[in-house]
Amino acid sequence: MITQEIEQLQSLKGQMVKKLDLAVIGSGIGGSLISILNKDKDMILFEKDKNLGGTASTFKRFGSYFNTGATTFVGYEDNHIIKNIFDEANFVPDLIQSPYAYRTIIGDKYINRTTNFEEFIDSLNLVFYNKNNRYFWQTLKDIDERFWRLKDIYFAKYSLSSYLKSLKTVEILLKEYKFLMFKTAKGFIKEVLGDISKEYEDFIDAQLQITLQSTSKDIPLLSFAIALSYPFHKIFYANGGMGKIFDDMLADVNVRKNEQIKYIKKEKNSFRLISSKDEYLASKVVLNAPVFECSDIFWDEDLKNYYNKFDFYDQSAFVIYLKIDSQKKFLNHYQIILENSIPNSVSNSFFVSFSHKNDTKMSKNGYSVTISCHTKALLWNELSNDEYESKKEFTKNFILNELVKKIDGIKKEDIKIEFCATSKTFKRYINRFNCGATPLNLKNIFKIPSCLTPFKNLYNVGDSVFAGQGWPGVALGAKVLNSNLFR
Repeated sequence: MITQEIEQLQSLKGQMVKKLDLAVIGSGIGGSLISILNKDKDMILFEKDKNLGGTASTFKRFGSYFNTGATTFVGYEDNHIIKNIFDEANFVPDLIQSPYAYRTIIGDKYINRTTNFEEFIDSLNLVFYNKNNRYFWQTLKDIDERFWRLKDIYFAKYSLSSYLKSLKTVEILLKEYKFLMFKTAKGFIKEVLGDISKEYEDFIDAQLQITLQSTSKDIPLLSFAIALSYPFHKIFYANGGMGKIFDDMLADVNVRKNEQIKYIKKEKNSFRLISSKDEYLASKVVLNAPVFECSDIFWDEDLKNYYNKFDFYDQSAFVIYLKIDSQKKFLNHYQIILENSIPNSVSNSFFVSFSHKNDTKMSKNGYSVTISCHTKALLWNELSNDEYESKKEFTKNFILNELVKKIDGIKKEDIKIEFCATSKTFKRYINRFNCGATPLNLKNIFKIPSCLTPFKNLYNVGDSVFAGQGWPGVALGAKVLNSNLFR
């Protein structure tokens, strides 16, 4: 295969090629945000799939629409990085605000993660009463609010100016948080709440898995606070599906769908890109893909070696897609926490997202429902075809049985469409085997990859580089990258 690509590259040498200021590879959150910030440049955004958004896309199957993975939108509010970027690009998304982030169901009880702090505390105390609950959660909320008010948060490597700006960020954080910077999540829980029950601990950790792909045992207090506080921000439902956000924001961007960049060769002052359809010369290249999955795209050994040094993070998602015919009104999101782990997963919880009842696209002929839990990526790749189908079906049925038990108003017979996806599915459609970022914890907080690389005019964006996953984290990383692109 590599030989064929090399022969193709050589055969094209000397032919007329399209020259670009900027090539962005991948239309996930990071790639799309960089694109709208640079839409005035001579650029192209390349996407392998027919749908935009990567793991936050929307697709059509069996005549109905489904969100691929991501289903919540948070941070579209004043003084927040996402709204700042959208405002700069003159983009207003089609959103429906919700008072609920999600309802967490644990056992026969539930807790409402609402944007209203008092309502949340009242709901929490009914299930996990602790005299210090208010102080604990208020402290987390305050830490988070102070973080998003900070200016010039920056982290990057490979240049003196970047190291100096990164050190300045450390100085800013130390000045703002002082001794709190040195606290751990686990230590703070113990200090304030004392010895909490396993169920309370599960409630906290299940939420961290959504936002950080980690648990409370090995993360700093700052990350912990930001992750658990996202439901306190304005929470939105994307009308018409998550993918519509990308379709709308990229309307004025030169986008090439169904065109995969197969190979990249570094040249003197540019990068030669060979796609499934054409050839290009780009002055600058931004890769919106996990850093540990980038090596195979490069011809040059030094570039291959750079990306090969990043360890593969073996975590992905198991996702179930449903069409449910029901007249009952549901919340947009639920988190279900079980007593024991889900088969073939690394979690005892799953996240359920319902389309809005008034969404004429997503809710046509019934609710569009996405259910996801965390699993190992490699597990599904190492199975025979029969084992793969058997484990997939078993896991799906286990989750669906719990779903109808935990959420009132859903009956098995209401489910008109059901199918599921694994890491192999995501690789096939969005060219991403891993789903979710390497967790930012105490062991790797200073080792996190940078948007800058040792190679001039080659960059990365997305959830595998600073500042991690989710709309806010990826947006912050995109802001850092954009400050370096065309200086």
